[in-house]
Amino acid sequence: MRTEAVNRVKLVFTLFDADGNGFLESDDFDLMSGRVAAAVPEAGEDRQQAMRAGFTRYWTTLLGELDANRDGRISYEEYQACVLNPERFDGAVDAFAAGFARLGDLDGSGTVTRPVFIGMMRGVGFDLANIHALFDAFEPDAADRVRVDIWEAEIKNYYAPGKGGIPADLLAAPPLT
Repeated sequence: MRTEAVNRVKLVFTLFDADGNGFLESDDFDLMSGRVAAAVPEAGEDRQQAMRAGFTRYWTTLLGELDANRDGRISYEEYQACVLNPERFDGAVDAFAAGFARLGDLDGSGTVTRPVFIGMMRGVGFDLANIHALFDAFEPDAADRVRVDIWEAEIKNYYAPGKGGIPADLLAAPPLT
């Protein structure tokens, strides 16, 4: 397992732990999906539901795979063991990545504008400079748009334990200035 993958997972755990209590709980995922939906109010209800379903599947996979004591909470140690195990988590990541990235394709063009991308990623809690760096790494077109399929693939890469030196690492880097 690469250090970069551990750093990415550590960051996303912290961001998903919306109340900061050191555990992931159902309310954290509801809050996060609500923040992302609020960042893109012009997205259609179908896309918002798909994004929320991705967050829900993410949570239910964690709960089903990791909550041995059935207390409805997941610690960081439990989280890392699951999300960096492709056999246990790839289906949830696929659903999450598809729902999340496609939410930003407001006009059905297969692309996402920088303002929508930034709003969604800020809704998750990533640092603004790091968001810009990631967007730029996706090589936006002349209209400052990135392809949804590229973003979706990079969300999957974010959770890949053997990948490093990838654009997703930009999100877990110390805040860029």
